[in-house]
Amino acid sequence: MSRITTVTDDIATNEQAELFAAIKSNLGIVPNFLRVFANSPDALKAFLGFHHIAGNGSLDAATRERIALSLAQKNECGYCLSAHTAIGRKTGLNTAEINSNRNGDSQDAKAALAVKFSRSLVEHMGDVTTAEVQELRDAGFTDADVVEIITHTGINVLTNILSKASRVDIDFPKVDLNEVA
Repeated sequence: MSRITTVTDDIATNEQAELFAAIKSNLGIVPNFLRVFANSPDALKAFLGFHHIAGNGSLDAATRERIALSLAQKNECGYCLSAHTAIGRKTGLNTAEINSNRNGDSQDAKAALAVKFSRSLVEHMGDVTTAEVQELRDAGFTDADVVEIITHTGINVLTNILSKASRVDIDFPKVDLNEVA
């Protein structure tokens, strides 16, 4: 049971209901973690603004999901691991790739660098080396891509923290943090 109110449609204010309608028209559903965010409509709006990059940035959807899976596992966030396993499968990630991502790697050599860089950002609180940034460039990532990897890392850490702190109810097929997908 969530420790922070999961705002349901029947208790939503007009502002929350409008945000939910926009989310639903875009995603088809309003995931529970966004219903927790909705306790502060301004926080939800800020998150949605940052999340805009998820569908409009230069990184492909599979790489974004690889980063999310890696961080959800590293940060032991069962909600995010469950959500991004389901979303990752929709982007074409198979079980072997998902398991590789959960271990901080990827079967795709270029994506593996993005996943490893994302983990390094978290482990070193952003204090990554010049060599790590250069490795991304050498693999073909642009500065825009590097900024997006950093942004996705921050967004995922935020959702991991919110989901864990609130203990939001998982509304995706549940994935156990201790078992392979």
